[in-house]
Amino acid sequence: MYSFTVNGQSVSSEENKKLMYFLRDDLHLTGTKNGCDSGACGACTVLINGRASKSCLFTLSKVDGKEITTIEGLSQRQKDVFAYAFAQTGAVQCGYCIPGMLMSAVGMLKKKPEPTDKDVRKGIRGNICRCTGYVKIIEAIKLAAKMLREETPVPEAHSDGKLGHDLQRVDAKEKTLGTGKYVDDITVPGMLYASAIRSAYPRARLLKIDATKALADPDCVAVLTAKDVPGNNKIGHLEFISDWDVMIPVGEITRYVGDAVALVVSKKKTRLQELKDLVEVAYEELTPLLSCKAALADDAPKIHEKGNLLSHEHVVRGHADEALAQSKYVVKQHYSVPILEHAFMEPECAIAMPEEDGVLMYTGGQGIYDEQREVSRMLGLPKEKVHVQSQLVGGGFGGKEDMSVQHHAALAAWCLKQPVKVLFSRQESLLVHPKRHGMQMDFTTGCDDAGNLTAMKATVYADSGAYASLGGPVLQRACTHAAGPYKYQNIDIEGFAVYTNNPPCGAYRGFGVSQTAFAIESNLNMLAKKVGITPWEIRYKNAVAPGDILSNGQLVTQNTALKESLLAVKSVYDEAKTAGVTCFFKNSGLGVGVPDPGRCIISVENGKVHVRTSAAGIGQGIATITTQITCEALNISPDLVIAEAPDTRRTPDSGTTTASRQSLITGEATKRAAQKLRVELDMGRTLADLEGEEFHGEFAPVTDPLNSDKEHPVSHVGYSYGAEVATLDDKGKLGKIVAAYDIGQVINPRAAEGQIEGGIVMGMGYALTEKFKMDHGYVKARYPNLGLLDATKVPEIEETFVHAKHIHDNVAYGVKGVGELATILPAPAIAGAYYAWDGELRPDLPLVNTPYEKKKRK
Repeated sequence: MYSFTVNGQSVSSEENKKLMYFLRDDLHLTGTKNGCDSGACGACTVLINGRASKSCLFTLSKVDGKEITTIEGLSQRQKDVFAYAFAQTGAVQCGYCIPGMLMSAVGMLKKKPEPTDKDVRKGIRGNICRCTGYVKIIEAIKLAAKMLREETPVPEAHSDGKLGHDLQRVDAKEKTLGTGKYVDDITVPGMLYASAIRSAYPRARLLKIDATKALADPDCVAVLTAKDVPGNNKIGHLEFISDWDVMIPVGEITRYVGDAVALVVSKKKTRLQELKDLVEVAYEELTPLLSCKAALADDAPKIHEKGNLLSHEHVVRGHADEALAQSKYVVKQHYSVPILEHAFMEPECAIAMPEEDGVLMYTGGQGIYDEQREVSRMLGLPKEKVHVQSQLVGGGFGGKEDMSVQHHAALAAWCLKQPVKVLFSRQESLLVHPKRHGMQMDFTTGCDDAGNLTAMKATVYADSGAYASLGGPVLQRACTHAAGPYKYQNIDIEGFAVYTNNPPCGAYRGFGVSQTAFAIESNLNMLAKKVGITPWEIRYKNAVAPGDILSNGQLVTQNTALKESLLAVKSVYDEAKTAGVTCFFKNSGLGVGVPDPGRCIISVENGKVHVRTSAAGIGQGIATITTQITCEALNISPDLVIAEAPDTRRTPDSGTTTASRQSLITGEATKRAAQKLRVELDMGRTLADLEGEEFHGEFAPVTDPLNSDKEHPVSHVGYSYGAEVATLDDKGKLGKIVAAYDIGQVINPRAAEGQIEGGIVMGMGYALTEKFKMDHGYVKARYPNLGLLDATKVPEIEETFVHAKHIHDNVAYGVKGVGELATILPAPAIAGAYYAWDGELRPDLPLVNTPYEKKKRK
């Protein structure tokens, strides 16, 4: 028997389990989050005898007789102060890391009640955040420390909610204090637990599954296989490419180590792994195809029936070869970038249960209507029979667009007519979900003797891994942005997305542009050197301005401020001893002729204005964005607005949270719905008069397909632009990153700053430290060896917003996206800084020969 106190109450247990699981499962103290279960992320931090400790590293025998404090056990004064400080500073995005971060702060403040910036960074160095870049978390902790130290009353937060004004995020308090519910925080009566058996090999023929021993165990409820799928065994994020097996059928060939071959359902979560081990699976191991070159060889076996080429893009405008031949200076370089893990803080989880003659699902993905479509197809049910409700989402960055746990939970619940939870361990998450594409790229760029760009030619090979996912659209964006935001018209960009037996690659913040931006921007640095001008000068000379033409032929709109962004960082670049500079752009919306509607219903209920969209909030704060757009349109207080969570029965299809689209496209739909209500209010009717009425808004921008024969096609409805400078100190470490962004109308300044800061730190990791270890198709990556940056490794970050003279157009008040753009610029800026440092081009990521590179032990 192990006895100790939790939040002042005596508790005991006969089982020597992990403290984290005891707190969450036995005591239902779900403010303590399970992020990695390996002591590397800090989401499970609690106080043990007053000291911040990771509860996943302690068994109950180690805490016998000790005093445990979870976030639920803090004093009301502490809760009030921290909730205010984190909301007021904009320190909360997806929120999954915040309770653990807060507990580390409480532990640190016991020793240092008046902490310096360095003290705070050190105090939270064991806590990882993938959203915020730590800047505003540090600010929040220092503010809370001051309020606690000086016994400052917690002020009431006031905001009119209008565009351009700070408004505390509508979900900040519940996320800070751990009271908001992510899927794994929910328990349903009678709930079973399921987990998939994954392929033992990257490529193998599945010969046999024998579940006899597992089924003989009283805790085993079922072992489901492909033959138990009542509808279509093939799913896929894109409707026109459903190539991903729910489970690999016996006799068929696996495509990567994340393939599911069987689904084990248990009465007890703790027995799942044992029961899976009892299932006997036989394979015939086959040689995997682990590179684009191997997969495209003439004699390569087909990974999919259609072959190993997923997609091919060829973007041509002008006469690149001719222009390059006539160019004064030409540089040609090969670049290599690796596949990479999103490392969102919340591992994937879904709960499904019977509902009438269908299923109800609690999920945490990036699009409830995508989940509904794929699950209904798998189950052979009409879409309306699959009811999906989104809970809080602990980060996504593109990694939660594909099905991961949702379909398996739904299948088990449908077959067994009982509630079923499927939760990934962190290692299973690393194994299964799609990654950022690794790419091999050859870029040739030319200019005249003054540095005016003349032409570019590029070939891109993208390793899309085992399944399509978003591989085709990612390749498109990589190609459409490869020439950069510059005014030259001779381009020839050819791209290939290739199936291999590596993990699938799909959407990742930046969506293919992060890869090609690194290449073209590095080429520009070399061209500048040949011409004899600075990297800043070559960019400013060629940067597009309103009225110019992008390399894809699209006219540059009046609300474009790329040159202004370069001017905003010029002094920092000029004054630095060693610095790199970059500028780039990113589309908002799917574009290229793809239907892309956003929808919103605004209803008046109990005197409040309900904003109903299905746009997934993955940390970017879409609920706050739609709240502020509603306040702007209606001229009402945010206290009167309720932004509802996505629910297929309540909220219309607003599309996936992807492509930096929601603020602009669903934002415009929200504006249109609100304006219909505004007409009624302007006619003298009150909210009481309008009780129960609904107002529908929809926005579906029209764009042109790739290689349109129009002189000036509209490839995308909008673009955001930015410039960034990275400076190095005398030791070659980053000194400061300064960014200037044109994102149109800024909705919520603090939230936008937080997006930029988080994107910069994620991009810094891409440039310098992050790796996803693989070995012959086997995933060797673990959370501790991903190379994620903690708060002590992040340099000073400064950001500012720039605007064109014509910031407001007729779409969403001039709003443009920022989430993806913020991640694209850091790697080329940092690469440019190291090129300036020693003249050595570093064409691979992460960059070699930097102080951040971990040296291999001899």
